[in-house]
Amino acid sequence: MVQIGYTMMTEQAGPRELVQHVVAAERAGFDFSVTSDHYFPWLAEQGHAPYAWSVLGAAAQATSTIPLMTYVTCPTTRYHPAVVAQKAATTQLLAEGRFRLGLGSGENLNEHVVGGGWPAAHVRLDMLEEAIEIIRALFEGKNVNHHGTHFDVENAKLFDLPDEPTPIGVAVSGERSCALAGRLADLVIATEPKAELIESFDRHGGSGKPRVGQLPVCFDTDKDAAVARAHEQFRWSLGGWPVNSELPGPAAFDSATQFVRPEDVAGSVPCGDDVEAFVDAVRPYAEAGFTEVALVQIGGDHQFPFVEWAEKKLLPALRDL
Repeated sequence: MVQIGYTMMTEQAGPRELVQHVVAAERAGFDFSVTSDHYFPWLAEQGHAPYAWSVLGAAAQATSTIPLMTYVTCPTTRYHPAVVAQKAATTQLLAEGRFRLGLGSGENLNEHVVGGGWPAAHVRLDMLEEAIEIIRALFEGKNVNHHGTHFDVENAKLFDLPDEPTPIGVAVSGERSCALAGRLADLVIATEPKAELIESFDRHGGSGKPRVGQLPVCFDTDKDAAVARAHEQFRWSLGGWPVNSELPGPAAFDSATQFVRPEDVAGSVPCGDDVEAFVDAVRPYAEAGFTEVALVQIGGDHQFPFVEWAEKKLLPALRDL
């Protein structure tokens, strides 16, 4: 059975609201939760970008059973990997073992703020691999001195560690990232229901490990309102990873999506309150081999109605998927 998760989307709600949302999701029976880790929203209309790690700490204390995960953190540019390791270990302790560290190679949208430039895609993957090696060593309690191609670590050691190392997930989009994830990750992360990604992950050592997908949805009893909101706030999602990872800010995403129509968004995002349409959108992930799917309800002000509807109608239907 595919587990169904809830997404705390930092781009569309403030920090207090995000914690309230995940508390409601836990109460409604979602199997797990994830949170994005942004410095900017994709579009100005989304309107938010609080610090995800503060939100996670608060969520860990406000909830008691629902698993938490970053979806995803980039440990290479805005954050040094030694700092990510410390944040993740502390979050795991606060969550009492419920946290997983999802990592990815990042987007220019968020990483450009520190002024280090934006490397080419193949360089970003090299940086991610080196960062994971540093994080793993720190998770093992080692005193780490590292002088690599991309990172230096001087006499680093984590003094507050959970009993078991925090599981690490890696986001993938192609063969090379799947190979990296298969070798170094405890789970794989993807935003498209592509069976070839799962197959590649398995070939490179990922067989039997969790695979976590994500799906945007837009619940509303007024379907036209749902379509309009999905277009306003999620039209950026039609750009695809090669484009979305390169654009530098919300204005660029607005310009790049100026010709995207509401019906284009509705063709890829289930909108309204037809349970079967939502189930049909999750089904390709199950068929591709995903074991978990995190839903993203579009619209920061529309979380509580969605969670209530999901508890009563959507989650029971998805349990039978």
